[in-house]
Amino acid sequence: MPRPRKFIEREVVASAGETFAHNGYGGTTIDDLMKATGLGKQSLYNAFGGKRGLFLKALLASTAEAITAVDEALAGPDSTPLERIKAQMLKVALVLSDDDRPDSLFTKATVELGHRDTDVAASALDAFTRLEGIYSHCISDAQRSGELAHDADPHALAAYFVAVTRGMEVLAAAGVSRAELTAIATTSLAALPLADNTGSA
Repeated sequence: MPRPRKFIEREVVASAGETFAHNGYGGTTIDDLMKATGLGKQSLYNAFGGKRGLFLKALLASTAEAITAVDEALAGPDSTPLERIKAQMLKVALVLSDDDRPDSLFTKATVELGHRDTDVAASALDAFTRLEGIYSHCISDAQRSGELAHDADPHALAAYFVAVTRGMEVLAAAGVSRAELTAIATTSLAALPLADNTGSA
């Protein structure tokens, strides 16, 4: 009869994810993972199948976290859809420029491996698609509420905001300042075509 596990999987996955995000997949060794998780080599292989299996679980957790953060920011009922988009973009700039912010495995893995690892590419594409859906829903709500032009393309605008936010994350990792990230976030909002209500009175 197999012995019960003596660890909490989500905590191990989270610790491993931080290590992968900091070092990259290629720069992370089994020894690094053993040190980060507190598990022995055999336990890691038994539970996750090794480095790659643990990495893919950590990547899935990272993409889910990114999706949840955007969904919660754009789903709030206490402001208009357009106000939520503006607030979310500015929050991205603030969070990314925080010196204590954790690295994102989602973005780092996509940049490092997305072009040559089909599993990573599929995970990233699924996450991008779901993020587009969240933005698109909020943009459509803004159209229905009369904030944005009815002839705007919600899907194209949603893809644009996903691209801008992911790009901001890469720029932040390169050391771009808070002021510059905030300027990018503010400028990106100009792409939203406001409704022309001048003749509605």
